[in-house]
Amino acid sequence: MKWIDLPPVWLAASLLITWWIGRLQPLSWRVGHPALDLLGGLLVGGGLVLILLAAYEMRRRRTTIIPHREPDALVTTGIFKRSRNPIYLGDTLILAGLALRWEAPVALLLVPLFMFTIQERFIIPEEGRLRRKFRADFARYCQKTRRWV
Repeated sequence: MKWIDLPPVWLAASLLITWWIGRLQPLSWRVGHPALDLLGGLLVGGGLVLILLAAYEMRRRRTTIIPHREPDALVTTGIFKRSRNPIYLGDTLILAGLALRWEAPVALLLVPLFMFTIQERFIIPEEGRLRRKFRADFARYCQKTRRWV
């Protein structure tokens, strides 16, 4: 059952709920404006780019991308100079973008809930492992780079 407690599963569940909200909400709540479609597409695209850049940087540094595993390196280069959690930020952008694309504005309320869940389930434990393993280097990194943006 460990495969259930992975960020992509949480994202998939959130996307399923978002899609479901979009189908069940009253038509009068739909905005249906081309600008929102464009914004949603840009958010999804930006999220995918963040995830790919982060995955590339982690692979380049030969460390794990899988939560709950012990990291082999502290990655502070590339996209990690801007955010300590670009993959989770990318997931969040994808969720927000698809809520707009699927005309489910009510589902945007899931975005902060998703962020809170990811932070509690994954980010805080990951930072604990990084803090124990990389001590001063991780502390300096935290001072220079924000958790989300």
